[in-house]
Amino acid sequence: MALTKEKLISRMQTQVGLNKQESRTAVERVLDLMKETLARGDDLLISGFGKFSVRQKNARRGRNPQTRENLILRARKVVVFKTSGVLRNRINGLRD
Repeated sequence: MALTKEKLISRMQTQVGLNKQESRTAVERVLDLMKETLARGDDLLISGFGKFSVRQKNARRGRNPQTRENLILRARKVVVFKTSGVLRNRINGLRD
């Protein structure tokens, strides 16, 4: 089951002790800061969690799977995520 923004707000409310509006404001602001950082093309490093980076993908040939028509996919930027060793170990049930 996915951790949604609403669930994150609720957890902040119960675990941190903020009211619902304060929790919503805090979560929204953190997400806005993350989006602004990535939109500028800067890396976002969260210690113990991982690193978000913006990468440039070149234009390339592709194919529509339904019509099998060849086409050119445009160049674009994508966000990639690399987990930290701490998170990777925790996901795999290993100790730090």
